[in-house]
Amino acid sequence: MNGRVSQDDSTSGHVTFRYWASARAAAGVAEEQIPVDGPLPLAVLIDRVLAARSGGDERLSAVLATCSVLLGDQPVASADPAGIQVSPGQVVEFLPPFAGG
Repeated sequence: MNGRVSQDDSTSGHVTFRYWASARAAAGVAEEQIPVDGPLPLAVLIDRVLAARSGGDERLSAVLATCSVLLGDQPVASADPAGIQVSPGQVVEFLPPFAGG
């Protein structure tokens, strides 16, 4: 096994957040794993990540608010993060807007 999280590993007990470009810089890591006991709304997971940082993280919060989000390989578009269920074993990727083309 290569240490990467499988998209369909529903028993793993965590969700992986991957950060790209300025989101990576704001988070200070390329990815992190959030322990979960079952499916949770994306908004709850983001709140957990921010709360785990000392005093929250305003910079990371601001960057994440501008990101496109992928759940697995599916974009979540403009859906409300409170309504997006994320299951254990899934990967959430945060892609900030990129300049250029």
